[in-house]
Amino acid sequence: MLKPACILYLFLLTFLSPHLVVQTNLSTAKNDAGVADRRDGQHDFDFDFDFGTWKTHLKRLLHPLTGSTTWAEYDGTTVVRKLWNGRSNLVELVANGPAGHFEGMSLRLYNPQAHQWSLNFSALGSGSLTQPTIGEFKEGRGEFYDQETLSGRAILVRFVISDMTPNSCHFEQAFSDDGGKSWEVNWIADDTRISEEFKAKLKSSSTDVHGEHDFDFEGGSWKIHLKRRLHPLTGSNTWVEFDGTSATQPVWNGRAWIEEFDTSGPSGPVQGMTLRLFNPQSHQWSLYWANAKSGALGGPPNVGEFRNSTGEFYCQDTYNGKMILIRYLWSNITPTSAHFEQSFSEDGGKNWEVNWITDQTRVKEAT
Repeated sequence: MLKPACILYLFLLTFLSPHLVVQTNLSTAKNDAGVADRRDGQHDFDFDFDFGTWKTHLKRLLHPLTGSTTWAEYDGTTVVRKLWNGRSNLVELVANGPAGHFEGMSLRLYNPQAHQWSLNFSALGSGSLTQPTIGEFKEGRGEFYDQETLSGRAILVRFVISDMTPNSCHFEQAFSDDGGKSWEVNWIADDTRISEEFKAKLKSSSTDVHGEHDFDFEGGSWKIHLKRRLHPLTGSNTWVEFDGTSATQPVWNGRAWIEEFDTSGPSGPVQGMTLRLFNPQSHQWSLYWANAKSGALGGPPNVGEFRNSTGEFYCQDTYNGKMILIRYLWSNITPTSAHFEQSFSEDGGKNWEVNWITDQTRVKEAT
């Protein structure tokens, strides 16, 4: 059911490619074969962005695909943040009802090659992202699909966005266990834009959990300098350097963080995003990466925690056909600076080769 996404190395191969071009103003055209290209959809979610705060009424079918018609209702608020100038956005939902308290997040990423969006969801406390639903908008209606399991059975999932106006929108999720011949709606949400005055009253009802504020130092704007080893695990010592800026903002009152960064170097401009999610049960963080070129998350996240002011995060993946370990370290953290680096190991962690180094310096806020 849950398939977390992303690993830094594979992200870097694509993200730092010499051929990277961040597409910002595509239009429908014909390709070399004279066939019309698919429409540019990177601004399909722009209806969310004028103010970005909504009143939400939510209904959830408690026992999908069982014949039950018992629903639970919630009322709450949704806040939408614009990322990558509209090519991505982050949604926070907080709601309460007879069935309890609910907090969720959706990271929407646009793929400029496929002209499709991937919607990646996380519930507060899970510390991970679900498998994305993927699709696009046609004639003012967005449809997104994926395949998951429910009670051990494979099902199709459909998420629909419709009835969009500057001040309202309608969302539905439905399941199908017969290959899409029939669909049962199990999630209905109606959003209505709310006033600026109401935004100031929004408060989080959470209580602190050990470890959930470990990334609080990252909030704000930074100048960054990074180095990348071009050929890891080959004995090569050739590095390439980049300079740029990053901006990090809290989600769920600091229990998650979203970072956007822009850098330039020999390979040209690069643009990326980091999403960090805290799991209150394990007291660990999951670190995900995405880049503007692909508009999607990669493989499994790096998972770990902070101890003695140093953060260590690990995952396993393959490189040149060999299984390797990947380690990601945060260290030398002060109010105005921080250092992090990535390393690979091909001998089970006995030896590590650093292949990515970043030093960041806080940018003073204007008074």
